[in-house]
Amino acid sequence: MKGKPGRRDFIMRVSTVPGILAGYRRGVAAHQRQEASAMIDEIFAAGDALDTLLYSLARYENVSPSLTFRAGSREEARAWQRKLRGRVVELLGGFPMARQPLRAKILRTEQMDGYRRERILFWSRPGLQVFGYLLLPADFRTPGPAMICLPGHGRGVDDIVGIDTEGNQRRRYGGYQNDFALQCVTQGIAAFAIEQLGFGHRRDEASRKGSAERSSCQPAAGAALMLGETMAGWRTWDVIRALDYLETRPEIDPKRIGCMGISGGGTVTLYAAAVEQRIKVAFLSGSFCSFKASIYSLSHCIDNYVPGILKAAEAYDIAGLIAPRHLFAENGTEDPIFPVAGTRLAFERTRKIYRVFGKEENLGLETFSGKHEFSGKQGFAFLKANL
Repeated sequence: MKGKPGRRDFIMRVSTVPGILAGYRRGVAAHQRQEASAMIDEIFAAGDALDTLLYSLARYENVSPSLTFRAGSREEARAWQRKLRGRVVELLGGFPMARQPLRAKILRTEQMDGYRRERILFWSRPGLQVFGYLLLPADFRTPGPAMICLPGHGRGVDDIVGIDTEGNQRRRYGGYQNDFALQCVTQGIAAFAIEQLGFGHRRDEASRKGSAERSSCQPAAGAALMLGETMAGWRTWDVIRALDYLETRPEIDPKRIGCMGISGGGTVTLYAAAVEQRIKVAFLSGSFCSFKASIYSLSHCIDNYVPGILKAAEAYDIAGLIAPRHLFAENGTEDPIFPVAGTRLAFERTRKIYRVFGKEENLGLETFSGKHEFSGKQGFAFLKANL
């Protein structure tokens, strides 16, 4: 006989406030709930009115996102996209009015086994540069496809291009990110792996004195919030400028550029693909999930948060801004911070949006046996078919 479900596990199974409260206290299945009002009274009388998570979840049930998807035709859906896309940009904190000249530099070119690696620096906005690696397959047919690759929390961009902690090239894929930018190369796709603000090569001095995996998301993300902006917005703009840079490269087909990322990199990929329509394909690994099941009810880095976003839309609405372009998501069934149930729910809600566009076939989802990690088993096939 199975034991009583854990608190968070049970919270993710139920969808109503009575279910959340009763399930947490009694450990029973949703269909066994008693009268909702009586249970709520009993639970709060027992002292759970002191529980901040239960309060937050109760508040969620009373939120009615003003721009959630309700369209019934393509014309209505396009009008909805225009309105929500503009609102998302506002909530991210807005973007610079003018583009800073890229002034890109190739710092070093290295011939690797089966590909060329360029270390690149370009300007994203006044006072802020972006570092990245451009990986070009040796047998690359130009102009060819490219993916902008965004790392999640950890050592940063080095950890997705196969560079170990000593600066040497790994002999096999490693870490939870499994060198996915390097894997693009083996699929015949160029990869522009850029360092996200606050990671690896783009950390503050205090963080650089710590371990290689120590980020400087704080205080930078907090500073962004105090300025009325967001770290997600800053990083999204970096992606837009990375796309600008790729369009200057003769090796890259400007109509065949996608974006992919894992964890926090997947979150930025979602926002970037939602607001930047030049992105042809988006690949979200270990990140696509309803807000409710992930960053709303589980502890995450502050860089994931966009103030007021739930008053406008849920994650699946934002994913709907990518329609009818191609979107693929993957998630481990044992991912503890982006629960797969929330991924499946978000995907099904996104599917309804694509259905209105008549493009359900442009969506893909893989749920694989694993934790918070990159798979790519079905994802790369999706990219090769659609990029």
